[in-house]
Amino acid sequence: MFVGESRSPFFPAITMPHLAGLELPKIRRVTIEQSKEDPLDDLEGRVREALKGCKKLQSLSSGNRVAIAVGSRGIAEICKVVKTVVDYLKQEALYPFIVPAMGSHGGGTAEGQMNVLRKLGIDEENMGCEVRSSMETVDYGPISPGIRSHFDENAAHSDGIVLINRVKAHTSFPRDIESGLVKLIAVGLGKAEGARAVHLTGPRGLEVVLPKLAEKALHHAPISAGLALIENSNKQLCHIEGVEPEAIFETDKRLLKQAKSLMPRMPFEQLDALIVEEFGKDVSGSGLDPFVTGRTDIRGVENPKKPFIHKIAGLRLTEATDGNGMGTGMLDYLPQKTANQLDLQAMYMNSVSATILEKAFIPIVLANEREVVQALTATCWQQDSNSIRLAQIGSTLKLNEMFLTESLFQEALERGVVLSHSETENFRFDEDGSGFIERVELVKILKSTFRQDQSAVWEAPG
Repeated sequence: MFVGESRSPFFPAITMPHLAGLELPKIRRVTIEQSKEDPLDDLEGRVREALKGCKKLQSLSSGNRVAIAVGSRGIAEICKVVKTVVDYLKQEALYPFIVPAMGSHGGGTAEGQMNVLRKLGIDEENMGCEVRSSMETVDYGPISPGIRSHFDENAAHSDGIVLINRVKAHTSFPRDIESGLVKLIAVGLGKAEGARAVHLTGPRGLEVVLPKLAEKALHHAPISAGLALIENSNKQLCHIEGVEPEAIFETDKRLLKQAKSLMPRMPFEQLDALIVEEFGKDVSGSGLDPFVTGRTDIRGVENPKKPFIHKIAGLRLTEATDGNGMGTGMLDYLPQKTANQLDLQAMYMNSVSATILEKAFIPIVLANEREVVQALTATCWQQDSNSIRLAQIGSTLKLNEMFLTESLFQEALERGVVLSHSETENFRFDEDGSGFIERVELVKILKSTFRQDQSAVWEAPG
């Protein structure tokens, strides 16, 4: 059911009266040790240094037009990185402009993709250069029968292209090259046509078709340089590398190993229940990282063996995802307010283009967060609430701090990954059930204070 011209559904306020008196487990806030890698200092200087080392970029002539390809992901300090690239190119007497490199994201429209960049803080005013958004492509020809290489028209007609992307694990299945510069070329700059070509044959397209599309584009497109970025477990940039076009494949492969070693991880192999406060496309391409939830949920692709999580609830969408709730299909429960904010046009465009529909399915929708938490704990197959292995995380990117029930807390202590913790607390709800736990703020490394708030989100320090 839709309201007016809205692209969002309307769900009724469903309650479970028989769960009203359910005893919920006590939880405590815990700081978890993750892999360590220091963030970069002098980020702008490191970006300029990386660009200076790119020989093909240095060979461009004064006044040449250079397209800067920027994707839709919420990469750490992406605005600062892009602005530094823009300023550097201007300093070199080149004419930079930005192009969205995000496949079919943003609802598959030029304005939608411009809006995605705008929400990341990337627009003409902030960056000091033109943003040219179009879904039009040039056709570089076939890579196999029925599959052709397409490339962003504005970028294709430039004199040079600088690619900017984070190298990381993809949300499907392990392989030598996953998310990075290669994917930005084949899918991001391939626009909707590139996304369809890669996903046309399902998972096989990611492993076989995507690299061939990138190879074809590298042969024809005026790509001058790449900037490969890596984030640490705190979602801080810890590595920047300038890449020559001919080294893009090798660099993606090499840096993927480093990126995977720095991924934040759940310190448990099995959970009865998981509460995820926020999910969205800026968190993961699938809304929730499958290596955290243990759910890839792609037919024909095996889920990660660890962790195994019985039931999962998602509470709200990130602001940056702009209603694209991809990942709801990996959840078991969702509050009514969040479900009614879903942009079905964006979700369905994304999932149909990817030919992987499951992540856009909608789970059980209940009236509020209290109803969701009660149903979550009632259906995780634990008879005693004190035995429930439940964790609450900010998002699948925020794993340095989490709320744990006592059984999980004791296991974390045994594993030696606890840096600090609070005393046990009860779940707390407003009268309307819209906020189930007080916001937590760390005031000292070994002390937490709790204050009343209608929101269920907590923020990591810094």
